[in-house]
Amino acid sequence: MDRSLLEAAADLLRKAKTVVVLTGAGISAESGVPTFRGKDGLWKRFRAEDLATPEAFGRDPNLVWEWYRWRQSLIRKVAPNPGHLTLARWETRFDRIDIITQNVDGLHRRAGSKNIIELHGNIWKTRCTKEGTVFDSEAEPAEKGLPRCPDCGAILRPHIVWFGEMLDRSVLENAFALSAACRVMLVVGTSAYVQPAASLPLTAVQAGAALIEINPEPTPLTEMAHLSFRGKSGEILPAIEAAI
Repeated sequence: MDRSLLEAAADLLRKAKTVVVLTGAGISAESGVPTFRGKDGLWKRFRAEDLATPEAFGRDPNLVWEWYRWRQSLIRKVAPNPGHLTLARWETRFDRIDIITQNVDGLHRRAGSKNIIELHGNIWKTRCTKEGTVFDSEAEPAEKGLPRCPDCGAILRPHIVWFGEMLDRSVLENAFALSAACRVMLVVGTSAYVQPAASLPLTAVQAGAALIEINPEPTPLTEMAHLSFRGKSGEILPAIEAAI
């Protein structure tokens, strides 16, 4: 690992009072969370894109819930990796550090991070289809049957932003506001293709923040990044922490 690159990242972070970290599927993949794209995208002949939609839930909510319970069973078996744990420790190092994640697996929370914006929701939460109330559902789910709202009895759905749905406006506005106010942004394990998340680093750079990218492959952000690391976040983030 390039020592001069680590020292440069450490120097930027030492001077920063406010830090934002944007994380994508890559950091979770290092823990063993399937991406449900490509070779992992099929389940009982269905693609993720065919199940994670309001239309699919309207047609067959039992099928959609069966798929999400299967996903939960896989995620329950994995643990936060050193990348997640390093970011959680950094909450005591900086005046303010916020994690904006595209992931729905809840691993940042399990690692101990508290200042988290979950752009696409959380697989461990449910939402009432009638009243919109959000509930935590960390407990082992029932194997069959549709979960019901304890308040009104309506069907609960996964608290996930599905294909064809808009992100929560207040969540998105908060993410952009934090990105515009930070002094350093780290972009970790994301391809930087999915909008609107891909625009958050641009907002940070335009506001004068330094951009540090950590990803196994180059992305559309690589050329504008002040520093760009090629590799696993579970190795690079602890190395940066040691350099600080």
